[in-house]
Amino acid sequence: MKREPFFWISVTCGLVIMAFILLPLIQMMSAPSAEMLKETIQDKDVVRSIWLSIYTAGVAALISFFLGTPLAYLLARSDFRGKRLVESIIDLPIAIPHPVIGIAILSVAGKNYWIGQILSGLGIRIMGSVTGIITVLTFVGLPFYLNAAKTGFEAISPRLEKVSRSLGASMFSTFFRITFPLAWRSMLIGIIMCSARAISEFGAVVIVAYHPMIAPVMIYERFEAYGLKYSQPVAVWLVSISLLLFLILRILTLRNRSEI
Repeated sequence: MKREPFFWISVTCGLVIMAFILLPLIQMMSAPSAEMLKETIQDKDVVRSIWLSIYTAGVAALISFFLGTPLAYLLARSDFRGKRLVESIIDLPIAIPHPVIGIAILSVAGKNYWIGQILSGLGIRIMGSVTGIITVLTFVGLPFYLNAAKTGFEAISPRLEKVSRSLGASMFSTFFRITFPLAWRSMLIGIIMCSARAISEFGAVVIVAYHPMIAPVMIYERFEAYGLKYSQPVAVWLVSISLLLFLILRILTLRNRSEI
């Protein structure tokens, strides 16, 4: 069968995009030697920064799960005045320049603002703390969880929930017995997306909490101080972790499609 010109244009564009994404990453991943990678992962500061990135991103994802799930369900099941505005506000962290996010968080959490004064009175510090990092990562990762969970809830027929309610089940019981088991995969995908986005954050974190140092900040510091040679190995380990997360995401997505 003869291929039409549009097919070859599509293939060419696809190859260009794949090359655009892969060539820089392949070059970076292959630049450090195995010995250098081994030395890097044996560096306690590097391990500490990577672990801190994973830990804070995981906590941010869990916060997004517990606080975001009810809102995602509400947006999926309800149509109310101002819904589009709410959805636009949720997506704002995706569009706002990330240094602006850091400045905005410090503006609210600073000692000159009442929230900052309350936090200070409770002994909670945002600037230069793990709490500050988690706050930033939750801010940037929350939209990804909300949108994924909302899509999962929308894919479930409301009739199933109505049948459960008609049989006397409460809304709470219906959600955990009917809705949650059917939407869990979309919610898990949202958690992975939130975590992956949080792990890669730099711009907002470097303003709120340069120390303790997460992996992206360490990569930046090593690049500024020593150049590519000493920043690349840390970047390789971080990219490897991110790649693993997205592989899990794709596997879950493919399984989800096959079950529909």
